Amino acid sequence: MGQALWENVKAVLETRVANQTFQTWFQPIKQLAEDQSVLTLKVPNQFFYDWMKSHYGEIILSTLAEVSGRPMRVEYSIVLEDQSELSQPEPFFEPEEPIVRHNGMESNLNEQFTFSNFVEGPNNQFAKAAAEAVVNSKDNNMYNPLVIYGGVGLGKTHLLHAIGNGFHQFNPTKKVMYISSEKFTLDFISAIRENKAGLFSQRYRKVDLLIVDDVQFFKKKERTQEEFFHTFNELHMNGKRIILSTDRPPGEIGLQKRLTSRFLAGLLVDIHSPDFETRVAILRQKSEETGIEIPYDVVEYLATNIESNIRELQGALIRLLAYSSLAKSDINLQLAHKVLMDLTGKIAKPIVSMEDIINHTSETFGVKKDDIYGKGRKQEVALTRQSAMYLSKELTHNSLKSIGLFFGGRDHSTVIHACKTIKLKMDEDDIFNAEMKALLRRLSGPILRT
Repeated sequence: MGQALWENVKAVLETRVANQTFQTWFQPIKQLAEDQSVLTLKVPNQFFYDWMKSHYGEIILSTLAEVSGRPMRVEYSIVLEDQSELSQPEPFFEPEEPIVRHNGMESNLNEQFTFSNFVEGPNNQFAKAAAEAVVNSKDNNMYNPLVIYGGVGLGKTHLLHAIGNGFHQFNPTKKVMYISSEKFTLDFISAIRENKAGLFSQRYRKVDLLIVDDVQFFKKKERTQEEFFHTFNELHMNGKRIILSTDRPPGEIGLQKRLTSRFLAGLLVDIHSPDFETRVAILRQKSEETGIEIPYDVVEYLATNIESNIRELQGALIRLLAYSSLAKSDINLQLAHKVLMDLTGKIAKPIVSMEDIINHTSETFGVKKDDIYGKGRKQEVALTRQSAMYLSKELTHNSLKSIGLFFGGRDHSTVIHACKTIKLKMDEDDIFNAEMKALLRRLSGPILRT
């Protein structure tokens, strides 16, 4: 069976992604079949697909169109290693699945992305509230356009799909379309080449809600910007809703001034990197969705070491599950450490728990662990307890309230007082200062708990 088309696509992809990414995610894919409109590829397993779909689906489609010179679909199948190559492959998934049709029109929405499974945290509360307000409002001029901006992998695309799905739920007769800026550009180029620019314009200007992802990619594409400007104007003038996302504020993208001014006339909301608690919540939700129980210390370990990018966080979890499945290994800290090393090439930060801190302070100061948790007010017990609280604040992600509750149900003001007391004693007592710094070094050293 010929492999020419996919091999040519891979050759282009190899120049566009990091070498480790190419070797891990593109090299294992094999071509099964090819016709004028569909390329069928073989993937190793479902975990592999989950990652490919969320990260590289669009770049495969766009590169395929570029190499083949025509729009093509990609279909994927699983063929188990012990099956004959001549056996019928098991159908696995569709490339754009699930496609939702609204009034006979493809919306390109993924029904799996909703407000209910969007993990809310301080980093995205305002953006989510604005998105829900758009869906619930009957005033089409409210927050129009809504522009959501933020770095890569922070959940913008999830929120865009959630808006589209929510809008359709409340307005089932309305037409909704989600599209990436790259796909919009490719469609426009194809329309010009095939003398169908009029049909292209009609397609995008007859919707009730247009959602465009990553509009920063319109930069330097002057004709595409002009087409989108006229599409935007007609939709806005007719009271239709427009939702956009970008990786930075519209004024910093470098688009045509008239287009930028349209974006700035709406509501701009940003999404930041998630805090530790939000990262843990995201991982626990994804764990529940897979139906596989992930030990909390592993969740905490991943959340500690991947701080800025939700997509990387989810990717690490998918890779962890894949490693566990393929190697028939338990999911534990050692496996998580290996996954992170392979993924980032960096030494991961150790996990420090409050139990670790209790154990070390108990040993260092010669105070029983039960006494540290307890109500005793003896000077040596109180100082050890305060030292443990101070170390918990310095070395863990726990809130003051959580630390207080852990140490015998005390409130956050007790923890604040403990931290102040320890800092003052460290400044005044050189011996105590050396003991505390030694504890800090031991607890924060590159040690994986077993």
